[in-house]
Amino acid sequence: MTFNSHIEGKNAEVAIYADRIEWGRQGRMGAGSKLALGAMTMGISLAKTGVRRSGDSEMIPVKSISSVVVERDGLRQKVKVVCSGNTIDFRCSREEAEKVKTLLTDLMLGRHPSQSLPAAASPTPQPAPVAAERAGADVADQLAKLAEMRTSGLLTDDEFAAAKARLLGQ
Repeated sequence: MTFNSHIEGKNAEVAIYADRIEWGRQGRMGAGSKLALGAMTMGISLAKTGVRRSGDSEMIPVKSISSVVVERDGLRQKVKVVCSGNTIDFRCSREEAEKVKTLLTDLMLGRHPSQSLPAAASPTPQPAPVAAERAGADVADQLAKLAEMRTSGLLTDDEFAAAKARLLGQ
């Protein structure tokens, strides 16, 4: 969700994502206005503020927000976002304020659809492990044959142990 707001005396564009709130503010004067003011003050204001338009951006992780409050602020509404060690006020219309409060509250509590885990798939019946049973039966049959060969004298005890280890090690 994005909306325009007034933060700390500057217009800002605010964007709310599933994990954070970001906003960017622009300075009040453009570069042309600063140059004109610099000429009138003989360069003192330019030395202090520079020529470029000042702007900044900030971000708050949703997990650091502790509460969201909507207050009346003249003709507009003020959404107060209280986070660890700071409070940020977003001024916006009444409709936007209610939407922002609802969205931020849902994000804080983990109720927003973007934060939900994918629904667990219903358990599907697994086919019977026929191949594994056959493999176990084959190993047992082969061990029985090896035992017969040992008892009949075709294999020594060492050869039987080696063949048995080879079969069980598969």
